[in-house]
Amino acid sequence: MTLVWSHVALNCHDQRTTERFYGEFFGFTRARTVSLGEEEIIFLRKGDVYLELFHSTQAPLAKAEGDGPAHQGTARHLAFQTDDLDAFLDRIGDQVPVSLGPLHFDDFIPGWRSVWLTDPDGVVVEVSQGYRDEETPVSS
Repeated sequence: MTLVWSHVALNCHDQRTTERFYGEFFGFTRARTVSLGEEEIIFLRKGDVYLELFHSTQAPLAKAEGDGPAHQGTARHLAFQTDDLDAFLDRIGDQVPVSLGPLHFDDFIPGWRSVWLTDPDGVVVEVSQGYRDEETPVSS
């Protein structure tokens, strides 16, 4: 039996706005739309990664701050890697709110830097440069 990562489902105030955000800044494209009568589900894809967008009229559970909500049972943030964080930040300019950073983590991994942004629905999104796995991970 094989298991592979499939997708993250996001609740969106305006699915089209969220679709444009992940398309413009992260390179996602529409893969499929599923009609549910008056509602629809939009699947976005980048490589093997999918985002599933649902329309929601519910208020956010928490305000997007820092690196994301710390409440149990909620995702803290989505995360992406880049080879040039400065170029990414130059490209987004002031179009996307920064909730934290950029921060340097040279004490852990030389060259590791991250910034946290918020998407149109308040989901915190991390963009990181320079992270790499340990050569010999320490088991707990």
